[in-house]
Amino acid sequence: MVELFDYDAELSRYHVRLRAAADVRTADRVLDIGCGTGQTTRDAARSATSGSALGVDLSRAMVDRARELSERDGVRNVTFERADAQVHPFPPAGFTLALSRFGTMFFTDPVAAFGNIGRALRPGARLVQLVWQAPDRQEWSGAIRRALAGGASTPAGQAAFSLADPAVATGVLTAAGFTAVELTEVSEPVYYGPDAAAARDAILGLRMAEELLAGLDTAATARALDRLLAMLDTHDTGAGVWFGSGAWLITARRR
Repeated sequence: MVELFDYDAELSRYHVRLRAAADVRTADRVLDIGCGTGQTTRDAARSATSGSALGVDLSRAMVDRARELSERDGVRNVTFERADAQVHPFPPAGFTLALSRFGTMFFTDPVAAFGNIGRALRPGARLVQLVWQAPDRQEWSGAIRRALAGGASTPAGQAAFSLADPAVATGVLTAAGFTAVELTEVSEPVYYGPDAAAARDAILGLRMAEELLAGLDTAATARALDRLLAMLDTHDTGAGVWFGSGAWLITARRR
């Protein structure tokens, strides 16, 4: 079975905030963008007892796992598709609510992508999403990069933070046909594992770690992993390894 990074555990505090903001109603038809292994989709489906939820993600492994978990949990009004939300031909005005937990920052053309999502929503329907704030608000990003790079300054990848500027996010959504755009600052810790060793193993499955370790010889890789383990040990609270982080909770409505 494919080993997947446990984003549900990492984002458990944010998951609670997104659920509260989404406020899924009984008859809602929910579109979950970048659903991963489907936790957000299943929770939406459980609330939409006379409605339904569709989760889409680019990762076949995650979509397959989402289906397995839904079958295991007996959630029947949920479906999953491997699809690119930027261009997928969703049924026009087929959904009453769109949500996303850190799944919208990687769009190549965000205005076109949100426009496509907007066309899938009924007029007046809500969009509720979480996106990362700027890299300097992310303790996890800086600490991991410094540890693996030996203290050298390495710029954070920009894709994950493409909606970090409130003016940019508001402009993109307005241009895509949304109105009543509101951003609320949210600050929650993120979880990487029960102890430093488990957190190290989890982090090594991330693209960020792969990129920072690429090209290092065996000795340099070993030193980098030792630094990573030592850094993670300093973040072990006794109840797991946690880092500070900051996000925007963005809500909007389709015109």
